[in-house]
Amino acid sequence: MNVLKAMKISSATLILLCSGSAMAKTVNTVASFSVLADIVKQVGGEHVEVTSLIGPNSDPHAFYPTPKDSITLNQADVVFISGFGLEGWMERLVKASGYKGEVITASTGIQTRSMIDDGEKMVDPHAWNSMANGIVYATNVMNALILADPQDAEYFKERGHRYIAELTKLNNWAIDTFNAIPKEKKKVLTSHDAFGYFGAEYGVEFLAPQGYSTESEASTQKVASLITQIKAEDINTYFMEDQADPRLVRQIGAATGAKEGGKLYPEALSDANDANTYAKAFEHNVTIIANTMK
Repeated sequence: MNVLKAMKISSATLILLCSGSAMAKTVNTVASFSVLADIVKQVGGEHVEVTSLIGPNSDPHAFYPTPKDSITLNQADVVFISGFGLEGWMERLVKASGYKGEVITASTGIQTRSMIDDGEKMVDPHAWNSMANGIVYATNVMNALILADPQDAEYFKERGHRYIAELTKLNNWAIDTFNAIPKEKKKVLTSHDAFGYFGAEYGVEFLAPQGYSTESEASTQKVASLITQIKAEDINTYFMEDQADPRLVRQIGAATGAKEGGKLYPEALSDANDANTYAKAFEHNVTIIANTMK
């Protein structure tokens, strides 16, 4: 009798466990590049699977989708992009993949900046390099995951608000850090024009030989003009970018006497521990830029 009773209890427990397991939902997400993929992972936690089309240490401007990416997209529940023209290939990829779900633009609500590239005015897509904008990204990701998986809404809200608080703290720290540095010292040279939103948010002037894309070619005239400006304004530091060819910026550094300040991560996370999350990459960038100005 006791054996039968135990068997009934075990069976009921097993049914309950199986039912709970069936209710647990994992949202299969695809993000366009590594920075955005990390934001999705930080908000989504154990209730998301995240695939980044463009992985760590990879240049978003040099990406071309493959048939494998089409299959990945087809199997997704939600797709996240940064927007502002960064993923000019996404519409074609969505069509080719047969994906029918939502494409969430994580930068929605951010005020855009303009930039000049090869003489043409265009929208600057590098919005995430301002942490104030990163907070908008995280908020949009949180709201999209809640819509995709309402039964885990409280989980996403708890993680999302905790992550937003972390990013807010980083943003305030960056503001205080650069406010403590004289304006005339807040000028640096980088490989390409990826820090416009960062510069506007924290009062730093960035000079770069290349424009919007790391694949664009800097004209001889522009390089000569930069060298003249760097010498005149006594800009003494240049930075390389993780995913960009460092040869041109090194040549300008040699011509002006500017010294190498280190490696920045404006468009891709790294496998290395100092920049393997969005928060760490931002903290790293602020720290080494500010340290060269003090």
